[in-house]
Amino acid sequence: MKKVLALALLMVLAAFTAGYAFAATKTYQVTGPVLEVRPDAVVVQKGTEKWEIAREAGTKVTGDLKVGAKVTVTYRMTAAEIEVKPATPAAKKK
Repeated sequence: MKKVLALALLMVLAAFTAGYAFAATKTYQVTGPVLEVRPDAVVVQKGTEKWEIAREAGTKVTGDLKVGAKVTVTYRMTAAEIEVKPATPAAKKK
């Protein structure tokens, strides 16, 4: 019985820790006029740059999201792929 209780407690602690690590990911913001609205993305003008930011069905939108509206988009950076290159001989000596 004690082993089952300890295992359950360990699982709850692991789930809490994993959820906290995701929630603690830093957020960033970009503000500017909307240039384009699509179901999968929004394009915002920031100075001379056009920022295309992906969005999902669950992305919270407050107000009327349309071209020309001034918005502030809060986003997170997430790696889509990581490729590790072999170490160079100079890097191995350090």
